[in-house]
Amino acid sequence: MTLYPKLITDALATVTYPGTKKNIVESGMVADNLHIDGMKVEFSLIFPRDTDPFLRSTVKAAEAAIHYHVSKDVEVTINLEYKSKPRPEVGKLLPQVKNIIAVSSGKGGVGKSTVSANLAISLARLGYKVGLLDADIFGPSMPKMFDVEDARPYAVEVDGRSLIEPIEKYGVKLLSIGFFVNPETATLWRGGMASNALKQLIGDSDWGELDYFIIDTPPGTSDIHLTLLQTLAITGAVIVSTPQNVALADARKGIDMYRNDKVNVPILGLVENMAWFTPAELPENKYFIFGKDGCKNLAKEMDAPLLAQIPLVQSICESGDAGKPAACDINTITGQAFISLAQAVVTVTNKRNREQAATKIVEVKKQ
Repeated sequence: MTLYPKLITDALATVTYPGTKKNIVESGMVADNLHIDGMKVEFSLIFPRDTDPFLRSTVKAAEAAIHYHVSKDVEVTINLEYKSKPRPEVGKLLPQVKNIIAVSSGKGGVGKSTVSANLAISLARLGYKVGLLDADIFGPSMPKMFDVEDARPYAVEVDGRSLIEPIEKYGVKLLSIGFFVNPETATLWRGGMASNALKQLIGDSDWGELDYFIIDTPPGTSDIHLTLLQTLAITGAVIVSTPQNVALADARKGIDMYRNDKVNVPILGLVENMAWFTPAELPENKYFIFGKDGCKNLAKEMDAPLLAQIPLVQSICESGDAGKPAACDINTITGQAFISLAQAVVTVTNKRNREQAATKIVEVKKQ
């Protein structure tokens, strides 16, 4: 049997690419480099990007089509090309980002996302270039807190790659899975899907040059935390807790996760949120409704700095729900508290960078 180019292209024309609903020849996916040597056939398929969800199935279908329509004795070699350059390998992501700060909590409900949003805005107000990633894949809250729920990031071409352009507000570059899912619907994803989505938000986005990249992590310890630790060299972690004993117990677990021998991410310090309640009509009064100095004592016990004690005032909740976080107004008690937190984070980060080696990405060895 003699093979010739049209025999191969006719077979490939029977393969439909789900991304365009057309066959792969019509879609311009078969490169002009078809090489035939006896019963050996070699050519390239061109995909939009290396993360194309239909890549594997299309390659298998193309090989099967040649075996079915031409001959099962044909030895097929299919090379891959991409219109968009592939994502940089782990270890080379975010080359223009100076500091990556993970904001974590051992449990939910302690105000971690509120602290993350206000820390990012406060750093921007201090003149730093700031990015904020909402890494809480299953419960994203940043779109609402920044009043950009209707925003839809678009793609831009950067150095031959198609990248997601972050939404920018209050001087902060922001991305969240909340921009890409229905806010009324629960996100029912397995761990692998959530981790891949997070990697895309990190590696396939145009973050550009940043002084601080703040990551609002999910509560607890999970697949998402492991993905972050395996993907990025995190400069340090900020742990958020309330003064309650139940919250402090979980905060210890969060600290232990980062200080684990296999992780070794420095703890930059602790933030005591809801440290006391101050009513608007009595701004000088303090009511310690969740306990007093619990996080301050934990910081001393864990030999970590206490970065800030943030009071509980009604305006923090109202400003977050209204899409204008407290840090937007520095002429308030809470606005000042978050500016002080940002200044403390800058101080401890600079000290960490002077005195400690760069964090290494966590490597998980397969058994």
